[in-house]
Amino acid sequence: MAALPDFPWDRLAPYKATAEAHPGGIVDLSVGTPVDPVPAVVREALAAASDSPGYPQTYGTPELREAAAGWMQRRLGVHVDPAAVLPTIGSKELVAWLPTLLGVGPGDRVVFPELAYPTYDVGARLAGAEPYAADGLLGLGPERVPLVWVNSPSNPTGRVLPVEHLRKVVSWARERGTIVASDECYIELGWEEQPISILHPDVCGGSHEGLLAVHSLSKRSNLAGYRAGFVTGDPKLVRQLLEIRKHAGMMMPAPVQAAMTAALGDDEHAEEQRARYAARRRALRPALERAGWRIEHSEAGLYLWAANGSDCWEQVRILAENGILVAPGDFYGVAGRAHIRIAVTATDERIDAAVSRLQ
Repeated sequence: MAALPDFPWDRLAPYKATAEAHPGGIVDLSVGTPVDPVPAVVREALAAASDSPGYPQTYGTPELREAAAGWMQRRLGVHVDPAAVLPTIGSKELVAWLPTLLGVGPGDRVVFPELAYPTYDVGARLAGAEPYAADGLLGLGPERVPLVWVNSPSNPTGRVLPVEHLRKVVSWARERGTIVASDECYIELGWEEQPISILHPDVCGGSHEGLLAVHSLSKRSNLAGYRAGFVTGDPKLVRQLLEIRKHAGMMMPAPVQAAMTAALGDDEHAEEQRARYAARRRALRPALERAGWRIEHSEAGLYLWAANGSDCWEQVRILAENGILVAPGDFYGVAGRAHIRIAVTATDERIDAAVSRLQ
């Protein structure tokens, strides 16, 4: 296994201390962790299933898999067989272990975007493979590329990949026998652009062969603390993942399976949460622009990708001195050195405090 990088958020500690010293307290916009209540329908389902003395099913209950397939059809226009749905203990663990679970190893490359969630890189290293950041797939050379990650909407930039781009990725991968894994954890949070799944027929031609889509309820339903996600797509690949995960004991707790089933079957709470994020975004974006930041991409998702012409750490320092903590762009790759990532996952009161300080 290749050496793992330092955990990036540890480097923010001194800036967090600076922000916490502000007389009005810290406004922490550095991490996209939910702050709003878990929906009542979800908590009620969790409580009702709390008497669960037996081992849960790695494969998930039939009700959970059917709820996930129903959500895919209803919200994304994608048909998947419930048999091709596999619950995961949040999406991060799957991102980190997917190369290993797929048999990727030494001598292989795992390709992911130049600006990307750090766990794609970590997952390649855990498998002993070579992490390779590239936005284009041409010119990769003779190296074996068994796995390519795409992420739309992007974390950190909020960029939405168009249908034509995703279609080209799928075509390239199928010519080479490469698996495409699409991280779609922010797919219901389109603002200026509407994201599309890698499994949509307009992208994949109706065949899910060689394709996996990863989904999370952390943002949609405020379930980060529940660790509730799932992967779906190519039935053959899902069966392969299931067999290994059964041996490894990768089981979502039964009460969480029940809660996730309820969450996927209810769109009302998701629309209410989306409205909260939209309002916070409408308040924060113009305040940043008036203060001298330029917002780039950010068409979807829960982050504003911003720059003011200086180094990312200088921007972090300026905002920390005003009690606002943000993430430096180089957490997500060297291409982010001039940017910062600003989350809209803070309470209305804290967003209002940030807007006031930016004036």
